[in-house]
Amino acid sequence: MADTSGTAEKTGWLTRLKAALRRSSSKLGEGITGIFTKRKLDDAALEELEELLIASDLGVTTSAKLAANLAKTRFNKDVSPEEVRTALAADVTEMLEPVARPLAIDLAKRPHVVLVVGVNGVGKTTTIGKLAKQQAEAGRKVMLAAGDTFRAAAVEQLQIWGERTGVPVVAKQAGADAAGLAYEALERAKREGAELLLIDTAGRLHNRSELMAELQKIVRVLKKQDETAPHDVLLVLDATTGQNALQQVATFKELVAVTGLVVTKLDGSAKGGVLVALAEQHKLPVHAVGVGEGADDLRPFSAEAFARSLMGLEV
Repeated sequence: MADTSGTAEKTGWLTRLKAALRRSSSKLGEGITGIFTKRKLDDAALEELEELLIASDLGVTTSAKLAANLAKTRFNKDVSPEEVRTALAADVTEMLEPVARPLAIDLAKRPHVVLVVGVNGVGKTTTIGKLAKQQAEAGRKVMLAAGDTFRAAAVEQLQIWGERTGVPVVAKQAGADAAGLAYEALERAKREGAELLLIDTAGRLHNRSELMAELQKIVRVLKKQDETAPHDVLLVLDATTGQNALQQVATFKELVAVTGLVVTKLDGSAKGGVLVALAEQHKLPVHAVGVGEGADDLRPFSAEAFARSLMGLEV
Protein backbone atom coordinates (compact mmCIF):
# COMPACT_ATOMS: atom_id res chain seq x y z
CA MET A 1 0.00 0.00 0.00
CA ALA A 2 1.36 3.45 -0.94
CA ASP A 3 2.57 5.72 1.86
CA THR A 4 0.35 8.80 1.77
CA SER A 5 1.65 10.39 4.99
CA GLY A 6 3.87 12.85 3.08
CA THR A 7 0.95 13.94 0.87
CA ALA A 8 -1.34 14.35 3.88
CA GLU A 9 1.31 16.39 5.68
CA LYS A 10 1.80 18.63 2.63
CA THR A 11 -1.98 19.12 2.27
CA GLY A 12 -2.21 19.97 5.97
CA TRP A 13 0.55 22.57 5.67
CA LEU A 14 -1.02 24.19 2.57
CA THR A 15 -4.37 24.37 4.39
CA ARG A 16 -2.66 26.11 7.33
CA LEU A 17 -0.83 28.50 4.97
CA LYS A 18 -4.08 29.43 3.24
CA ALA A 19 -5.83 29.89 6.59
CA ALA A 20 -2.91 32.01 7.85
CA LEU A 21 -3.17 34.31 4.84
CA ARG A 22 -6.95 34.59 5.04
CA ARG A 23 -6.88 38.10 6.49
CA SER A 24 -4.53 39.26 3.73
CA SER A 25 -6.36 37.40 0.95
CA SER A 26 -9.87 38.49 1.98
CA LYS A 27 -8.76 42.13 1.97
CA LEU A 28 -7.30 41.69 -1.53
CA GLY A 29 -10.07 39.41 -2.81
CA GLU A 30 -12.92 41.65 -1.69
CA GLY A 31 -11.12 44.66 -3.14
CA ILE A 32 -10.57 42.98 -6.53
CA THR A 33 -14.20 41.80 -6.63
CA GLY A 34 -15.32 45.35 -5.85
CA ILE A 35 -13.23 46.80 -8.67
CA PHE A 36 -13.78 44.22 -11.40
CA THR A 37 -17.40 43.10 -11.15
CA LYS A 38 -18.89 43.75 -14.64
CA ARG A 39 -16.19 46.20 -15.62
CA LYS A 40 -13.53 46.71 -18.27
CA LEU A 41 -9.86 46.93 -17.35
CA ASP A 42 -9.55 50.65 -18.10
CA ASP A 43 -7.21 53.30 -16.64
CA ALA A 44 -9.52 54.02 -13.71
CA ALA A 45 -9.78 50.31 -12.79
CA LEU A 46 -6.00 49.93 -13.03
CA GLU A 47 -5.48 52.91 -10.75
CA GLU A 48 -7.89 51.45 -8.19
CA LEU A 49 -6.15 48.08 -8.41
CA GLU A 50 -2.75 49.68 -7.87
CA GLU A 51 -4.05 51.54 -4.80
CA LEU A 52 -5.52 48.29 -3.42
CA LEU A 53 -2.21 46.45 -3.87
CA ILE A 54 -0.30 49.27 -2.15
CA ALA A 55 -2.82 49.21 0.72
CA SER A 56 -2.22 45.45 0.95
CA ASP A 57 1.50 46.09 1.63
CA LEU A 58 2.87 44.89 -1.72
CA GLY A 59 4.82 48.15 -2.03
CA VAL A 60 4.55 51.01 -4.53
CA THR A 61 7.02 49.67 -7.13
CA THR A 62 5.68 46.11 -7.03
CA SER A 63 2.06 47.26 -7.22
CA ALA A 64 2.78 49.44 -10.26
CA LYS A 65 4.60 46.54 -11.95
CA LEU A 66 1.72 44.10 -11.31
CA ALA A 67 -0.89 46.55 -12.63
CA ALA A 68 1.24 47.27 -15.74
CA ASN A 69 1.66 43.54 -16.45
CA LEU A 70 -2.11 43.06 -16.27
CA ALA A 71 -2.67 45.98 -18.64
CA LYS A 72 -0.32 44.50 -21.27
CA THR A 73 -2.63 41.60 -22.07
CA ARG A 74 -6.06 42.68 -20.88
CA PHE A 75 -6.37 46.46 -21.31
CA ASN A 76 -9.88 47.60 -22.31
CA LYS A 77 -11.18 44.02 -22.09
CA ASP A 78 -13.89 42.70 -19.80
CA VAL A 79 -12.19 40.82 -16.96
CA SER A 80 -13.59 38.80 -14.08
CA PRO A 81 -12.29 39.11 -10.51
CA GLU A 82 -11.16 35.44 -10.73
CA GLU A 83 -9.18 36.17 -13.90
CA VAL A 84 -7.47 39.15 -12.24
CA ARG A 85 -6.57 37.14 -9.12
CA THR A 86 -5.20 34.26 -11.24
CA ALA A 87 -3.07 36.61 -13.36
CA LEU A 88 -1.75 38.43 -10.26
CA ALA A 89 -0.95 35.11 -8.55
CA ALA A 90 1.08 34.00 -11.59
CA ASP A 91 3.04 37.27 -11.62
CA VAL A 92 3.64 37.19 -7.85
CA THR A 93 4.86 33.57 -8.14
CA GLU A 94 7.37 34.69 -10.77
CA MET A 95 8.59 37.50 -8.50
CA LEU A 96 8.94 35.21 -5.49
CA GLU A 97 10.48 32.13 -7.13
CA PRO A 98 14.07 33.50 -7.18
CA VAL A 99 13.99 34.07 -3.39
CA ALA A 100 12.20 30.87 -2.31
CA ARG A 101 15.26 28.93 -1.15
CA PRO A 102 15.36 26.56 1.86
CA LEU A 103 18.19 27.05 4.35
CA ALA A 104 21.07 24.85 3.16
CA ILE A 105 23.35 23.43 5.87
CA ASP A 106 26.94 22.82 4.69
CA LEU A 107 28.02 19.68 6.54
CA ALA A 108 31.64 20.29 5.53
CA LYS A 109 31.79 23.28 7.89
CA ARG A 110 31.38 21.47 11.25
CA PRO A 111 29.80 23.48 12.56
CA HIS A 112 27.77 25.49 10.08
CA VAL A 113 27.18 28.65 12.14
CA VAL A 114 23.83 30.45 11.85
CA LEU A 115 23.43 33.80 13.63
CA VAL A 116 19.78 34.74 14.15
CA VAL A 117 18.99 38.47 14.41
CA GLY A 118 16.01 40.81 14.46
CA VAL A 119 14.14 43.45 16.42
CA ASN A 120 12.32 42.75 19.71
CA GLY A 121 9.34 40.41 19.71
CA VAL A 122 9.59 38.95 16.19
CA GLY A 123 9.94 35.36 17.41
CA LYS A 124 13.70 34.74 17.06
CA THR A 125 14.01 32.31 19.99
CA THR A 126 10.96 30.32 18.88
CA THR A 127 12.25 30.24 15.29
CA ILE A 128 15.61 28.86 16.51
CA GLY A 129 13.83 26.21 18.57
CA LYS A 130 11.76 25.13 15.57
CA LEU A 131 14.80 25.06 13.25
CA ALA A 132 16.72 23.01 15.85
CA LYS A 133 13.88 20.50 16.11
CA GLN A 134 13.63 20.12 12.32
CA GLN A 135 17.39 19.74 11.85
CA ALA A 136 17.74 17.30 14.78
CA GLU A 137 14.89 15.20 13.36
CA ALA A 138 16.73 15.19 10.03
CA GLY A 139 19.64 13.53 11.84
CA ARG A 140 21.92 16.56 12.21
CA LYS A 141 24.00 17.12 15.34
CA VAL A 142 22.75 20.52 16.52
CA MET A 143 23.89 22.91 19.27
CA LEU A 144 22.18 26.10 20.47
CA ALA A 145 23.71 29.24 21.97
CA ALA A 146 21.49 31.41 24.21
CA GLY A 147 23.01 34.71 23.09
CA ASP A 148 20.04 36.81 24.19
CA THR A 149 21.69 37.47 27.55
CA PHE A 150 19.47 40.53 28.19
CA ARG A 151 16.40 38.41 28.86
CA ALA A 152 16.49 35.55 31.35
CA ALA A 153 13.19 34.37 29.82
CA ALA A 154 14.85 33.94 26.41
CA VAL A 155 17.59 31.75 27.91
CA GLU A 156 14.97 29.62 29.71
CA GLN A 157 12.86 29.41 26.55
CA LEU A 158 15.82 28.13 24.53
CA GLN A 159 16.72 25.64 27.26
CA ILE A 160 13.17 24.26 27.12
CA TRP A 161 13.50 23.82 23.34
CA GLY A 162 16.87 22.12 23.94
CA GLU A 163 15.36 19.66 26.43
CA ARG A 164 12.41 19.01 24.16
CA THR A 165 14.60 18.23 21.15
CA GLY A 166 17.57 16.65 22.93
CA VAL A 167 19.90 19.43 21.76
CA PRO A 168 22.62 20.93 24.03
CA VAL A 169 22.31 24.65 24.89
CA VAL A 170 25.27 26.87 25.74
CA ALA A 171 24.05 29.50 28.22
CA LYS A 172 25.30 31.93 30.87
CA GLN A 173 23.69 34.08 33.52
CA ALA A 174 21.56 37.06 32.49
CA GLY A 175 23.67 40.10 31.61
CA ALA A 176 26.70 38.06 30.45
CA ASP A 177 28.71 39.25 27.45
CA ALA A 178 26.92 37.94 24.36
CA ALA A 179 30.07 37.96 22.18
CA GLY A 180 31.98 35.94 24.79
CA LEU A 181 29.14 33.43 24.93
CA ALA A 182 29.13 33.09 21.11
CA TYR A 183 32.90 32.48 21.16
CA GLU A 184 32.57 29.76 23.81
CA ALA A 185 29.64 28.17 21.99
CA LEU A 186 31.64 27.89 18.75
CA GLU A 187 34.60 26.44 20.67
CA ARG A 188 32.37 23.80 22.26
CA ALA A 189 30.52 23.05 19.00
CA LYS A 190 33.86 22.35 17.30
CA ARG A 191 35.06 20.22 20.20
CA GLU A 192 31.89 18.13 20.27
CA GLY A 193 31.60 17.74 16.50
CA ALA A 194 28.31 19.65 16.08
CA GLU A 195 27.21 20.05 12.47
CA LEU A 196 25.03 23.09 13.11
CA LEU A 197 25.34 25.89 15.68
CA LEU A 198 22.33 28.20 15.97
CA ILE A 199 23.07 31.41 17.90
CA ASP A 200 20.22 33.44 19.39
CA THR A 201 20.77 37.19 19.87
CA ALA A 202 18.98 39.89 21.85
CA GLY A 203 16.17 41.69 20.08
CA ARG A 204 17.43 45.10 19.13
CA LEU A 205 15.73 48.07 17.58
CA HIS A 206 17.35 48.79 14.25
CA ASN A 207 17.86 52.44 15.28
CA ARG A 208 19.82 51.71 18.50
CA SER A 209 23.48 52.05 17.50
CA GLU A 210 25.03 50.56 20.68
CA LEU A 211 23.00 47.36 20.31
CA MET A 212 23.91 47.12 16.65
CA ALA A 213 27.59 47.56 17.59
CA GLU A 214 27.26 44.59 19.94
CA LEU A 215 25.94 42.50 17.07
CA GLN A 216 28.98 43.45 14.98
CA LYS A 217 31.20 42.43 17.91
CA ILE A 218 29.61 38.95 17.94
CA VAL A 219 30.44 38.59 14.24
CA ARG A 220 34.06 39.74 14.81
CA VAL A 221 34.54 37.29 17.68
CA LEU A 222 33.20 34.36 15.64
CA LYS A 223 35.60 35.25 12.81
CA LYS A 224 38.57 34.94 15.18
CA GLN A 225 37.90 31.19 15.34
CA ASP A 226 36.57 30.69 11.82
CA GLU A 227 37.03 33.49 9.31
CA THR A 228 34.10 32.16 7.24
CA ALA A 229 31.67 32.33 10.21
CA PRO A 230 28.86 33.09 10.60
CA HIS A 231 27.94 31.11 7.48
CA ASP A 232 24.40 32.45 7.57
CA VAL A 233 22.87 35.51 9.20
CA LEU A 234 19.11 35.00 9.39
CA LEU A 235 16.94 38.05 9.91
CA VAL A 236 13.59 37.17 11.48
CA LEU A 237 10.75 39.52 10.50
CA ASP A 238 7.24 39.76 11.90
CA ALA A 239 4.67 39.97 9.07
CA THR A 240 2.38 42.15 11.21
CA THR A 241 4.86 45.06 10.97
CA GLY A 242 4.09 45.47 7.25
CA GLN A 243 6.18 48.09 5.45
CA ASN A 244 8.36 48.64 8.53
CA ALA A 245 9.97 45.26 7.72
CA LEU A 246 11.61 46.84 4.65
CA GLN A 247 13.49 49.37 6.80
CA GLN A 248 14.55 46.63 9.21
CA VAL A 249 16.09 44.64 6.36
CA ALA A 250 17.92 47.70 5.02
CA THR A 251 19.50 48.50 8.42
CA PHE A 252 20.46 44.96 9.42
CA LYS A 253 21.85 44.28 5.92
CA GLU A 254 24.14 47.29 6.18
CA LEU A 255 25.53 46.25 9.57
CA VAL A 256 25.76 42.46 9.58
CA ALA A 257 25.51 41.18 6.01
CA VAL A 258 22.15 39.41 6.30
CA THR A 259 22.06 36.30 4.08
CA GLY A 260 18.41 35.27 4.36
CA LEU A 261 15.00 35.96 5.89
CA VAL A 262 12.45 34.10 7.98
CA VAL A 263 8.98 35.69 8.08
CA THR A 264 6.85 34.83 11.13
CA LYS A 265 3.29 35.51 12.32
CA LEU A 266 1.64 35.41 8.91
CA ASP A 267 -1.40 34.01 10.73
CA GLY A 268 -1.79 37.20 12.77
CA SER A 269 -1.52 39.63 9.90
CA ALA A 270 -3.46 41.24 7.08
CA LYS A 271 -0.08 42.44 5.78
CA GLY A 272 1.16 39.21 4.14
CA GLY A 273 1.71 41.15 0.91
CA VAL A 274 4.86 42.69 2.43
CA LEU A 275 6.68 39.48 1.58
CA VAL A 276 6.32 40.35 -2.12
CA ALA A 277 7.69 43.86 -1.51
CA LEU A 278 10.64 42.35 0.42
CA ALA A 279 11.44 39.97 -2.44
CA GLU A 280 11.33 42.73 -5.04
CA GLN A 281 13.24 45.33 -3.06
CA HIS A 282 15.91 43.30 -1.26
CA LYS A 283 16.23 40.07 -3.33
CA LEU A 284 17.27 38.11 -0.21
CA PRO A 285 16.38 34.40 0.07
CA VAL A 286 13.24 33.76 2.11
CA HIS A 287 14.13 30.49 3.81
CA ALA A 288 10.97 29.86 5.80
CA VAL A 289 7.61 31.27 6.83
CA GLY A 290 5.77 30.78 10.11
CA VAL A 291 2.01 30.40 10.36
CA GLY A 292 1.52 29.48 14.02
CA GLU A 293 3.02 28.48 17.34
CA GLY A 294 3.56 24.76 16.66
CA ALA A 295 6.99 23.35 15.84
CA ASP A 296 5.66 22.25 12.44
CA ASP A 297 4.26 25.68 11.62
CA LEU A 298 7.61 26.93 10.30
CA ARG A 299 8.21 25.60 6.81
CA PRO A 300 10.34 26.24 3.72
CA PHE A 301 8.83 29.04 1.65
CA SER A 302 6.96 28.01 -1.52
CA ALA A 303 6.46 30.85 -4.02
CA GLU A 304 3.42 29.42 -5.82
CA ALA A 305 1.62 28.21 -2.67
CA PHE A 306 2.13 31.63 -1.06
CA ALA A 307 1.08 33.64 -4.16
CA ARG A 308 -2.10 31.63 -4.75
CA SER A 309 -3.00 31.68 -1.03
CA LEU A 310 -2.45 35.44 -0.93
CA MET A 311 -4.89 35.87 -3.82
CA GLY A 312 -7.44 33.51 -2.19
CA LEU A 313 -7.07 30.82 -4.87
CA GLU A 314 -6.92 27.04 -4.44
CA VAL A 315 -3.38 25.76 -3.86
